Amino acid sequence: MATLWDDLESLVDSPSSFSAQSGDRGTIKPKGNFSAVDDAAAMKKAIDGFGTNEKVLMDVLTQRSNAQRQLVCKAYQEATGRTLDEDLKGDTHGDFENLLVALITPPAAYDCHEVMRAMKGAGTKEHILAEIFASRSNQQIKALQSEYLRETKKELSLELKRELSGNVSKALLLLAEGNRDESTNVDKEKAKQDAEALYAAGEKKWGTDESKFIEVLCRRSIAQLRQTLVEYKNLSGKTLQQSIEGEMSGELEQLLVAVVKCVKSVPAYFAERLHESMKGGGTDESTLIRIMVSRSEIDLLDIRAEFKKLYNRSLLCELESELSGELGECLKAICGGDD
Repeated sequence: MATLWDDLESLVDSPSSFSAQSGDRGTIKPKGNFSAVDDAAAMKKAIDGFGTNEKVLMDVLTQRSNAQRQLVCKAYQEATGRTLDEDLKGDTHGDFENLLVALITPPAAYDCHEVMRAMKGAGTKEHILAEIFASRSNQQIKALQSEYLRETKKELSLELKRELSGNVSKALLLLAEGNRDESTNVDKEKAKQDAEALYAAGEKKWGTDESKFIEVLCRRSIAQLRQTLVEYKNLSGKTLQQSIEGEMSGELEQLLVAVVKCVKSVPAYFAERLHESMKGGGTDESTLIRIMVSRSEIDLLDIRAEFKKLYNRSLLCELESELSGELGECLKAICGGDD
């Protein structure tokens, strides 16, 4: 596994997924000859009939873009006086229900609900916050913030501050501002200086100055950070990821490693997360659903390619062997083809 994240050769020139707009590398595309009214009628029939026709629900929701699904929701409500969201919740259950509801939720609202879920109840689920804030573009984070304010009447940053503490809080709050530098210009001299500062703050001293790592990793542009990763390896002989893993522990380590991985390759990061959610005893369905749905119109084709490279089997095969029933069928439909 180490080899993937240690290879920095092609890094500086490879395209960044942070700039990927929806549509290019997704598995789900808008459907041609689309009629929201017809789809809504089909959904109504599938839900109202004796026993739910899950296949119809799946076919409609996995073969339309999110924007089209919003129109189906609107047409459904106009036709029935009920929301599709309520009817799906009343008629399906468990992870399959969660998946269908995720599919009809606009992307920013879905991110918002996942962040709310991560902060709800005892103990914050930092791994969800780390995944979302390390992998989203400024634009996606800003949309999440507005949605959070709209739904809760509270500022996201203030809520995160209340939930988290220490350096994890500092790092997540910086990422959650959505103000990462977006320049594509690279200042090699600055990258060298940052690499030296990180080396001095970690490997070179007794105890680690974590705030330096947070400052650099959570503020600099992706292009600039890629150059810094190369300079760091030249300077210390180790990758920055190896240094973070050696110097830090717990949630801060997980968060900063996620940031470094996303700087290198968002699709490879998600391929690894998908694999982890399915390996060992039991499947982590909520992580699986979140990644498959939120990347389905952005870069799921690239994630599939990285998955195949890393694990020598296709994502579709893995889903097939790990999941069964409606949840499995629906996730395979989102995954699309075999690689």
